[in-house]
Amino acid sequence: MRFDELNSDNYLMFAIKHYENPQSVTREDFEEDMKRFKYLKRLLRKYLKGGELRTHLILNHIIILFNVFGDATIPLMMYKLEMEYWSPLKTFLVFIDRYPEFNDGSLHEIDIDMDIYNELTTV
Repeated sequence: MRFDELNSDNYLMFAIKHYENPQSVTREDFEEDMKRFKYLKRLLRKYLKGGELRTHLILNHIIILFNVFGDATIPLMMYKLEMEYWSPLKTFLVFIDRYPEFNDGSLHEIDIDMDIYNELTTV
């Protein structure tokens, strides 16, 4: 299966191919880790709608996603999260030094969210 571009037909196979969690023994464990994308989206949506910014919880989900999906985390995030969430997401990636060095055009032109960045650097 080719993974040139993630779509509804191949994103799940892409995730399975890159999934590496030694504690995972069942399909439910994989599905729980996949739900972290949804949790992340929900937290970012609440922030963008004027709600509370839960930096520690967002960082926790991002770090766990990187731990179980490795370098495939960023393409999966870009597929699972709409563009409106990319600015806050990029800010968190820059903060934890996981922002990709390559310029594929997806995140490079997106500005970081200075409110989030200031919150992260003062914690």
